[in-house]
Amino acid sequence: MNRAIIFDLDGTLIDSAPDIHAAANAVLSGEDLPLVTFEQSRSFVGRGARIFVERMERAVTGRNTPTLTDHLHTRFLHFYERAHENTRIYPGVVEVLEGLRSDGYALGLCTNKPMGPTRAVLAHLGWERLFSVVIGGDSLPVAKPDPAPLMAVIEGLGLTLPQITYIGDSETDAATAERAGARFGLFTEGYRHTAPEDMYHQFRFDDYRHLPTHLKDPAA
Repeated sequence: MNRAIIFDLDGTLIDSAPDIHAAANAVLSGEDLPLVTFEQSRSFVGRGARIFVERMERAVTGRNTPTLTDHLHTRFLHFYERAHENTRIYPGVVEVLEGLRSDGYALGLCTNKPMGPTRAVLAHLGWERLFSVVIGGDSLPVAKPDPAPLMAVIEGLGLTLPQITYIGDSETDAATAERAGARFGLFTEGYRHTAPEDMYHQFRFDDYRHLPTHLKDPAA
């Protein structure tokens, strides 16, 4: 039986896309650059803040210039750490997390969101002590889909791969789990672009009320 559940954050436990979009356009507006649409911004999410900014810059200028990218990245992090107003927890998440802890599961967090914004949003949600181990997109020299961040969470929990399930929403999460050889549950209501059936997973769900059943099913 699994002893820990490790979650991605954006698009998995919380819908932060509106605030990320607002942060992106606050940066662009301050630089007198064209703004991005919500759908553009949402499509940039998943590989960490630096790649988000690279994609954003390329969308509005047609290229990436290292000096400008560095500047936009710094400005984006400034707004990103304060972007909580429109972030929402997905339905059923709070009840499921509380239930998992009551059932004796340890909880871990493995996100490509930088640690500054991660800690800020966890504090905003009152989740500072919910996760035993938190690894962000800048905690290690590499980020997901490299499996190292996921393995670091597992090691921090004092467990091994067969003792965990990883829950995520995106192609990046699926690739991370596949490279690590981890059991993966795909939340289908997040930020993915690929059809669920074409993504690596052992089970998938669109309602958090169904997650505990999947976790207890060894065939899933």
